[in-house]
Amino acid sequence: MNIQLAAVCDYAADYQGKLCLQGAFDTLCAQSFPVVHPQCSIAVRVIFQPDDVGHHEFVIRCVDPEGKECLPATPPIHMDVKFPSQFIPFVSRNIVYSLQHVKFDRQGLYRWLVQNQEETLASIPLRVTLFDERRSATGPAG
Repeated sequence: MNIQLAAVCDYAADYQGKLCLQGAFDTLCAQSFPVVHPQCSIAVRVIFQPDDVGHHEFVIRCVDPEGKECLPATPPIHMDVKFPSQFIPFVSRNIVYSLQHVKFDRQGLYRWLVQNQEETLASIPLRVTLFDERRSATGPAG
């Protein structure tokens, strides 16, 4: 199995097997801390090979700049992978984890970890920083 896409975004949905996402981002700028981000989603597309047939259990965790878990992990996300035909080379599945009122206590590099049986398959960085008026013309990543 491999992760084809993993992103933090404003909104995501699984629409009949298509992963629809809007507003992917990697930086949050805050006027002060703590800061509460009103809404975001973690969007993940997983590609399974024939060897991956069976049950899989995913968890998404958020870790702070020191690597400590800073938000509750998702409940286990269960996927049973089957191949309807021997002629299909791979199957894809989507994970959408929507969050509201996410609180970040301080600035730094946070990471969303996508894990399967405690193995980290993807690490999605999120830089949380103070807003700097001097960089506002070039965008949040400055």
